[in-house]
Amino acid sequence: MSAAATGASGPPAGGQADRLAQQRAWSWYDWANSAYFTTVLTVLLAPYLIDVAGRAAGCTDPSESCRRTVSLLGLDLAAGSLPFYLTSGATIASAFVLPVVGAVVDRSPHKKRHMAGFAWAGSACAALLFLVRGENWQLGAFALVSSSILAGCSLVSYSAILIDISTEEERDRVSSRAWAFGYLGGGTLLAINLVLVLGHDALGLSTGLAVRLSLLSAALWWAGFTIIPFLRLRDPDPTQARYAALPDDDGLWQRSFGQLAATLRELRHYPQTLTFLVAYLFFNDGIQTVIYAASTYGAEELGFGQGVLVGSILMIQFVAFGGALLFGRVAARSGAYRVIVGGLVVWIVIVVAAIALPAGNLPLFLVLGVAIAVVLGGTQALSRSFYSLFIPRGREGQYFALYNAAERGTSWLGTLLFAVVFQLTGSYRPAILALVVFFVLGLVLLLRLDVRRGIEQAGNQLPAVLSSRS
Repeated sequence: MSAAATGASGPPAGGQADRLAQQRAWSWYDWANSAYFTTVLTVLLAPYLIDVAGRAAGCTDPSESCRRTVSLLGLDLAAGSLPFYLTSGATIASAFVLPVVGAVVDRSPHKKRHMAGFAWAGSACAALLFLVRGENWQLGAFALVSSSILAGCSLVSYSAILIDISTEEERDRVSSRAWAFGYLGGGTLLAINLVLVLGHDALGLSTGLAVRLSLLSAALWWAGFTIIPFLRLRDPDPTQARYAALPDDDGLWQRSFGQLAATLRELRHYPQTLTFLVAYLFFNDGIQTVIYAASTYGAEELGFGQGVLVGSILMIQFVAFGGALLFGRVAARSGAYRVIVGGLVVWIVIVVAAIALPAGNLPLFLVLGVAIAVVLGGTQALSRSFYSLFIPRGREGQYFALYNAAERGTSWLGTLLFAVVFQLTGSYRPAILALVVFFVLGLVLLLRLDVRRGIEQAGNQLPAVLSSRS
C-alpha cells in the first residue's frame, strides 16, 4: 500500500528557513505542557492526593503507606494506590476518545486549533486541583482524569504537526530539541515551586496551600504558553490532496470509530509499524510508570521528604535537557533505532538498581536520578520521531492517536500493575520490580523490527543514516 493510496501530500512546504521558524514555534508546546506533566503528574499530585484520600479513609499516620480504602464507582481502592488507578482509568477512557480526535485531525488542516483547544480545556480542569483540600479527594480524582485525557488529545494534534513542518531527515533533531526545551520549561516552573513548597513557612503558607498553589501554577503555565504556538504556527494549505480527497458527509461514528477500524485493518499492510507500536506500548508504559511513581516510591519506601524529592526531580529535569540533546546527536550518527535499543537496556539496569536502593541513602538516590535523566528524554523524543517514519501520509492523526494512548502520563498497564502489586504486598519495592517486564518485552519486540522495510512500506524516504548503510 503506497503513500499515494492514503491521499498523501508531498514534503513540507516552504524552504529550510521557513521550516525552522515553524519548528521553533512548534517546540513551545513542549515548553507549555511539560510543566503540567512535571509539577502535577510527576511530583506533587500523587503524594498530595494520597494524603487527602488517606484522611478520608481514616489513616492517621501520614508516615505509613495507607492501605485503607476509599470507594470509587463501587470499587474499594487503597488510598495509597488511588492516583495510579486513576491514571489507568484515564488511559482506558482515552482509548475511546483519542480515535475520535485522530479522525478529526486527519481531516482538518487546522491542527493547531485542536491542539490549543484541548490544551486550554485540560488546563482549566487541572486548575480545579487548587480546590482539593481536607478530605475532598473526589474533586482531585475528576481533575486528574479529565486533564490527563485532554492532555492526550492535545498531543495527538501536536505530534501530527511534526510531519507537516519537517522532513524525514529533520525529525530526530526537531523532536529531540523540542523535548529538551520542554525539560527546561518543566524544570523552570518546578524550581519556582520548589522555593514555594520548601519556604512555605517563611511565606506564611501552610504546606497544603503551597502545594495547591504549585498545582495551579502548572495549569496557568500550560494555558499561557500554549498561546505562542497557537499564534505562530501556520496551518497547511487546505487545498492539499490529503484534505480535499476526504469526504465531509460521513457521520461522526464513521469519521471516528469507522476510520479507526479502517486504520486497524490497514495496519496489516504495515507489520513493522504495528511491531514498533506494540513495542512502544510496553516500554513506554514502563518509562511512564517509573516517572509517575518516582516521588511516591521515594517518599513512602525510601523515606525522603518532599524537599529532597522535588529537588531530585528538578535535577532530573535539567540533566534530561542535556540528555535529550545528546541522544539527538548520537542518533544523527548511528540512527534512532540503535539509540532507543541502547536506552532500553539502561532502563532495565535502572529499575533493577532501584530495588536494592537502601532507604535514606541520598547519594545513591541522586546517582540513580542522574542515570534516569540522561536516558529519559532521549528515548521518548526519539521514539516520537522514529515512529513518524512508519506512518503513511494522510493518517498522522489516527496513528498518533494510537501512539498517544500510551504517551506521557496516560499509560495504564504499568500503573495498574504497580497499584495491584502494592495493594497485595503493602510495599512499593516489588511494585517497582514488576515494571522490568515492560522494558524486556519492548526490547524483544524492537529487536524483531525491520526498520528499512517498515519505512519503505509506509511510503516514506529513508534518512541518510539508514540509506548509507548496507
